[in-house]
Amino acid sequence: MFRTLDVVMIAIMTAAATVTYSIKHQAENKLEDVRKLDAEIKLEEDTIDLLKADWALLTQPNRLNRLVQTFDSDLKLVPTESTQLARPNELPMPTAELPALPDEELAKTKKPASRTDAIQTGSVAR
Repeated sequence: MFRTLDVVMIAIMTAAATVTYSIKHQAENKLEDVRKLDAEIKLEEDTIDLLKADWALLTQPNRLNRLVQTFDSDLKLVPTESTQLARPNELPMPTAELPALPDEELAKTKKPASRTDAIQTGSVAR
């Protein structure tokens, strides 16, 4: 009744159907992941928009002036004078750009090693 070719063709069709189903299932899982990520992105964008609106409300000049007047006695705020601003060349040199100390000066700045730490931690271990 069944020939060998019929059995082989049925096996190939079953294998093809199985592969097709597994690919479809994987694609549906990926689509679900994409939808979850889209929802998270939308939530983050909405949160950012809300925070920007909140920041705009909090930094309104009229509100800040009212706060300054309300807490004037406590904060004693005054406008910054132009003489208080520093130019970049007036700032101290960054630590990374400091010249290296010679070995002799480095040895003088090191403290001698002691057996115990100067800080007492309250530990009971000895």
